[in-house]
Amino acid sequence: MSLRRSLDVLTAREFRLLWLGRSLSAIGDSLMPVTTAFAVLKIGSASDLGLVLGAGMAARVVFMIVGGVWADRLPRRLIMLAADALRAAVQVVVALAFLTDAIEVWNLIVAAFLFGVASSFFQPASTGLLPQIVPAERVQEANALLGLTRNGIELFGPAVAGVLIATAGYALVYVIDAVTFAASFLCLALMRSLATLRTGTQSFLADAREGIREVLARPWIRVTVTADVFTNFAIAPYFVLGPLVVQQHLDGARDWGLMMAASAAGGIAGGALTLRWKPRRPLVPAYAGLMAIPIGLLTLVPPLPLPLLMFGALLFSGSIVVGNTFWSTMEQQHVPEEVLGRVDSVSWTGSVLIMPLAFAIVGPVAEAIGVGTTLVMAAAIGLACTGGALLSRSVRELERLDEPSLAAPLEPEG
Repeated sequence: MSLRRSLDVLTAREFRLLWLGRSLSAIGDSLMPVTTAFAVLKIGSASDLGLVLGAGMAARVVFMIVGGVWADRLPRRLIMLAADALRAAVQVVVALAFLTDAIEVWNLIVAAFLFGVASSFFQPASTGLLPQIVPAERVQEANALLGLTRNGIELFGPAVAGVLIATAGYALVYVIDAVTFAASFLCLALMRSLATLRTGTQSFLADAREGIREVLARPWIRVTVTADVFTNFAIAPYFVLGPLVVQQHLDGARDWGLMMAASAAGGIAGGALTLRWKPRRPLVPAYAGLMAIPIGLLTLVPPLPLPLLMFGALLFSGSIVVGNTFWSTMEQQHVPEEVLGRVDSVSWTGSVLIMPLAFAIVGPVAEAIGVGTTLVMAAAIGLACTGGALLSRSVRELERLDEPSLAAPLEPEG
């Protein structure tokens, strides 16, 4: 498929606005990994960083299914608007705490939790919205383009964050992130009335149970979510111990920023690949590629020279982007639209169920058994789980669907 044809998806006005809003929001988001890591390490420890990251993830675990139910009940665009507004407000409050020199670790923990709540509603609504504004045969290009743009922006974000922290302090970074969420809000507000799906008058719990049943009814989702539970557990040490390793052995924020820029380059490569490559059975390359995660972890044991750490980060991120794009495309093609928000939220919640615990315990475990041993154990877990997913026939044989959607027109959004 030609690049020009791949980009034709942008001719759809509603997707173009969605893409623009997500891209503007990504500008601020690209600054946050470095900012958050070193803001916490400045006033706390690696264990504190684990608590901050774990709080955000815990909020998403707790509220993601709630967000999925409401994404199938309410106009998805309105849910996304509310989530952007909350995230902008959270970042403004954190910026004020830094400006008044009143910031403490617990402030960042609470902010991460609220941010996670907002994301719990935004993600399933966005996942469910995409097939409503993009034909089925163009869903992969749409997913790939969103990821490609985001990672293109993240290529520069970490380095910019390092400069901003050094010259202007942390408050400005949080203000910038708040402004980009406001820009995303504006783009969503400019979208015309979209289609919405009604799930009837059954109870909230009945809606949630239906989403769980839909997940359990699909063997390929059961297997991949189970594998992802432990793979995501293995990923946590990279983001908790990585900044600590770089701080102790290299040049701190600057080098971690370069690694995150390399990670973004890997995301760009993965996005470019999935923009044009449409394998008949996408989950095979998706999970084969995730074998790169253990490689990224092992580059920190002991820390290799910076260029090799950057290469490991590139592989690490690229494999995740390819895996997520192919998996999301299969989900959006194989799951009925009226339950897609709930299926996405249940699947996501299951896959990261123990990740908050992982973030919380990585620091203490590393203190007890050593950073290197912790990273090696995480790499072994990641290798076993990603390889295990490929042993399932349901994963290996799931095929893409590229026929245009023949679904009946949906009622207008209220």
